[in-house]
Amino acid sequence: MVDQITDTVLMIYPDYFEYNIETSHTNAFQNNIKENNIKEKSLSEFHSMVKLLRENGIQVLTLKSKEDKTPDAVFPNNWFLTLKGKKDTNIILFPMLNSTRRLERQEDNLKNLLMSKNIKIAQVFDLTYFEKYNKSLEGTGSLVLDHQNNIAYASLSPRTNIDVLDEFSKISGYKVITFESHDKNDKLIYHTNVMMSVGADFAVVCSDSIKDKQKRALVINSLKTSNKNIIPISLEQVYSMCGNILQVKNFKRERKIIMSKTAFCAFTKEQHGDLEKFGQIISVLIPTIETIGGGSARCMLAEIFY
Repeated sequence: MVDQITDTVLMIYPDYFEYNIETSHTNAFQNNIKENNIKEKSLSEFHSMVKLLRENGIQVLTLKSKEDKTPDAVFPNNWFLTLKGKKDTNIILFPMLNSTRRLERQEDNLKNLLMSKNIKIAQVFDLTYFEKYNKSLEGTGSLVLDHQNNIAYASLSPRTNIDVLDEFSKISGYKVITFESHDKNDKLIYHTNVMMSVGADFAVVCSDSIKDKQKRALVINSLKTSNKNIIPISLEQVYSMCGNILQVKNFKRERKIIMSKTAFCAFTKEQHGDLEKFGQIISVLIPTIETIGGGSARCMLAEIFY
């Protein structure tokens, strides 16, 4: 059976981290806070997160940001994903909505890093040509993947285009379930992984954000049919990044659930108990990255399947 979770993630240093006004038009979770030493604080949060994950037995690969000005490079899961092929690993490169984010891609450095870890690459599927048509699909921000059942959940938005989804489906063989989700201010949620997360045995989902009753039922029924224990979250909890979590495993195959301290504090004690049935919670302190960047712990982690 295909693994839903991996023991290896890639993280990219926030070398040029700052508020990105270009992406703020579609990301309601960003905050333009005037703070001193933003870059130093973000780097400190990054180093602490890497250290904590490694202490928990998770293999963390790292790359520096490219020399171009890339304020959101700390969120690498948007420009690529890896899928385990029959023998080796496949890479898919994704089209990005904003020009500053397109600069983040570093395909050669990624391939060299993986090969240095004896991870063999079978094929690279490049979907970035869709950028010529202003069509985007931002990796596992746009896609919440159920690898065990070959299902991709996708909340449509300016960053998640139906035409690119169709091409992804052809390449990967994943069935795509689409819907629209809205935040508490009735704005389209920019990335699917803000309002839901799928693990090996559970799913966190804000069904209240899916206003279309038929689409909501479709998502919930799909999760139930896939034997996922559903942990519902509220629209308020979405703003505390409770949907932006990731289940992984360590080298001992022990399951862990990574989330920010913000998300941890927003989950109820009952929800903590529900989550802990599926793995030890690792909460990371990333307030600068989370508040200014508008993404949380899951966004900082690109899974490496091999």
